Amino acid sequence: MSFRALLSRSPVPLGTMIGEFDTPGIGHIAKAAGLDYVFLDLEHSGFGLGDLKRLLVYFQAAGLPVMVRPPSKSGHHISRALDAGAEALLMPMVASAEEAADLVRMMRYPPAGRRGVALGMAHDRYTGGDPAAKLAAANRDNVLIALIETISGLEAVEAIAATDGVDALWIGHFDLSTSMGIPGAFDDPRFIAAIDRITAAAKAADVPLGQLVGRPEDGRKFIADGFQLICYGVDSNLLRDSLAAGVAAIRGA
Repeated sequence: MSFRALLSRSPVPLGTMIGEFDTPGIGHIAKAAGLDYVFLDLEHSGFGLGDLKRLLVYFQAAGLPVMVRPPSKSGHHISRALDAGAEALLMPMVASAEEAADLVRMMRYPPAGRRGVALGMAHDRYTGGDPAAKLAAANRDNVLIALIETISGLEAVEAIAATDGVDALWIGHFDLSTSMGIPGAFDDPRFIAAIDRITAAAKAADVPLGQLVGRPEDGRKFIADGFQLICYGVDSNLLRDSLAAGVAAIRGA
């Protein structure tokens, strides 16, 4: 299944964030856990573009769509992530509709954009075929998800959500709260109001809204609030917490 097809899937797709474990079995492990997609992070992890290319193959083998956060919003990082085989890009700190529109152009081939053309690569599975058809398919299938995680992004969220080519919004809750001067204060009325504004903007533009959550109960709450993409946990934290719980239980016994 493509990531674009996942956006309209019901029930709400569930994923997890991969930022540590580059191992051949990771795709099948995630699939066996019942996940619908994975969030592969290159912004805060130690993964490079070579790691990305390899990891994408692991997830493709398991039949899991992947959302990739590049290291930055630069055209260099965008084009290389796409050429490595990424279909859906989660773009950090989108601050305006103008910037969102420019990111769309960087992801698309001419005449819709300015992505450089290299065919018979990882992104088209090294196949031959009609170039025009390949470019059109990529422009149709690639997905841009805008991270709303700054005050600037919050203040422009309605326009960002309505930008042609923005396929979904994602809340970067830690960065957003820090940008607001209330780091980690997710119960602060100002932060709650910000989330309500982002939720309303996504609904008005009819685009899905997603967020990373650390607890199952938070995931259930966000789904009830209308979120359409949920990412549960980070690989290293999930392993740490599972091990800690087991070790504590054994020692307690």
